[in-house]
Parts: sequence; structure tokens; C-alpha cells
Amino acid sequence: MSDEPAPTDHHKRRTVLKAGGATAIAGLATAALPTDALAAPAEATSTVATGVPITLKINGHATPLVVEPRVTLLDALRERLDLTGTKKGCDRGECGACTVLVDGRRVKSCLTLAVMQQGHEITTIEGLADGDDLHPVQEAFIRHDAFQCGGCTSGQIMSAVACIKEGHANSDDEVREWMSGNLCRCACYPNIVTAVRDAAKEMRR
Repeated sequence: MSDEPAPTDHHKRRTVLKAGGATAIAGLATAALPTDALAAPAEATSTVATGVPITLKINGHATPLVVEPRVTLLDALRERLDLTGTKKGCDRGECGACTVLVDGRRVKSCLTLAVMQQGHEITTIEGLADGDDLHPVQEAFIRHDAFQCGGCTSGQIMSAVACIKEGHANSDDEVREWMSGNLCRCACYPNIVTAVRDAAKEMRR
């Protein structure tokens, strides 16, 4: 006869509860997995993004390229087409440094997918000048020293071009309101407003 004491009812209940809890957790974890993940080995469940052939009309030129569907217009311009005049600032659509024109409208290219811009006219800062002749807005920014570090300048200029064409450059307050989506960390706002008003007069002639 064994000298070990018989397990008490208390110990029996605790053992059963522990075993039941472990089984339930394992069942929940298995249920949370997709059916395909249970049936296929781990290496077979990874997906590889495939490129999509597109053609973008940028600064008057049709440019074919292959991009993943998730690639933003900003990254396509900078990383694939070497058009680095468009700047990556916040990459969240808050600062306006990445502003380009799409069919004449201001667009924050960090929030726009490249594949969605086929068939549209895209203008970047590189497409404003006519050879060695700068656009009136570019000339006004230089004339009025409307930039310091330059990080936001290309976006400010692109937004200013649209702002003037939209007819929103009739007063300092109007320019401030319609250019409010473009931030300047150097706080060069008074010079920017002056440059936009001056360029607007030049473009109306």
C-alpha cells in the first residue's frame, strides 16, 4: 500500500479547471487564424506586391512606369522619376510641401496614389519655368525673399500659382486664408504673402 496521501477534492477541481482553461485558450487562438493559414505552411502565406504598368503625364510629357498600387504620387515622382523638386515634409498631408497641380488643382501628392492619376495633367515645380525664363511666381519669391530653408518653397510656389488662378489673391487676408494649407517652419509668411500679391499683379497683365 502506498504511503502517499490521496489527492483531495480541492486539488482535483483545481487540476480540472487548469486543464479546461488551457484547452479553451488554445481553441480561441486556433479559431482566430485564417483557414488558409492553417492549411498552408508559413512561407506559402506571404504575399508579394506586384507592379502595375501606368503612364503619367507630367509637365507635358507622358512617362510610362511600373509601380505597386500602394505607391503615392510623391514617391513615384521622387524615387522613380527623379523629380525631387517636390518635397516630402510631414508625409501626412498636413504641411503642403508636396503640393503639385493635377489638372490645375492643388493636390497633396503624399496623399494621392500614383495609379489614380492616369489621364490627368500633372505639373510639378520642374514644369513651371519656360526654359531659362522663370514663372512669375518663382520670380516674385526670389524678388521678395519669400523663402529661407527652402523645405516648403516648392509647395508654396505650386499652391500660389493655383491660388492666383483661382482668383484668391485679391487681398493679404485672402492670400493668407487660401494659402493656409502650406506651412513654413521658418515663419516667412509676410514675404510669401507679398510675393503672391506681386505675382498676381504680374499674371493679370
